[in-house]
Amino acid sequence: MGLFSAAVVVVGELVFIGLGLFDCRDISLRGLEEIKSSDYVFAEFYTSLMPGFKIEDFRRIVGKDLTVLSRKDIEDEEGRVLFEKAKYGKVAFLVPGDPLIATTHIALRVKAEKMGIKTKVIHGASIISAAIGLSGLQNYRFGKSVTIPFPDNGVSQTPYIVICENKAMNLHTFCFLDIKFEEAKYMSINEALKILLKLEEINRRGIIRGDALAVGVARVGSDDPIVKADAIKNLVDFDFGSPPHSLIIPSERLHFMEAEALISLAGAPEWVRRMIG
Repeated sequence: MGLFSAAVVVVGELVFIGLGLFDCRDISLRGLEEIKSSDYVFAEFYTSLMPGFKIEDFRRIVGKDLTVLSRKDIEDEEGRVLFEKAKYGKVAFLVPGDPLIATTHIALRVKAEKMGIKTKVIHGASIISAAIGLSGLQNYRFGKSVTIPFPDNGVSQTPYIVICENKAMNLHTFCFLDIKFEEAKYMSINEALKILLKLEEINRRGIIRGDALAVGVARVGSDDPIVKADAIKNLVDFDFGSPPHSLIIPSERLHFMEAEALISLAGAPEWVRRMIG
């Protein structure tokens, strides 16, 4: 090769890998293969809680070192540490659940592509499809999802508005419950329902009534998930155990198979049959 031969530009790669819902065993075989062929491995755990995930166990499984990134690394610093390594090497970025459910990760992928960094996505189980499936409700009958935030700066009206809009179209609502990872603070189904009842007191539109149906789902993906459907007034004090929790507010009307599934799979009371229509 001559002295003045053209330089070879090495293009890096950023691979978004879903970890699944609960522990180290939830990652796919394809995800493991991608990690083992990566030069650097990073992970974040602030967008969702994986109760059974043990970092040291995972390091032994993959035979690689693992660097955990904070919200500041990803959001405030816009993922700079990922891009610095991915410019010329292969970076695996591990994310709870399915990688692109969080809009933050979509922004990272867009930025990487604009920088000329090749991206790839290895999907994992998503809390949305898993929790909906466990509830027995039909996924095509869900409208816009919403996050119920902690009321630190006042109670947000957004959850109430979204639920109201979905119910007007005879659609169910999936509610993400707020997380403060740095404080190890995870909203419970009970807290979320109390916030919604407070919003009903403020708005008085009869959307979140005490006798209205709700479905709480806890620890999806674990060996002991809890799925419970009942009137909101009963679920407020129901013990769902440890986090993570999710909440579903069904439409006012149910398909007959949804009612049967809620009774059989979520311990719903017989009166839900009156919602069939």
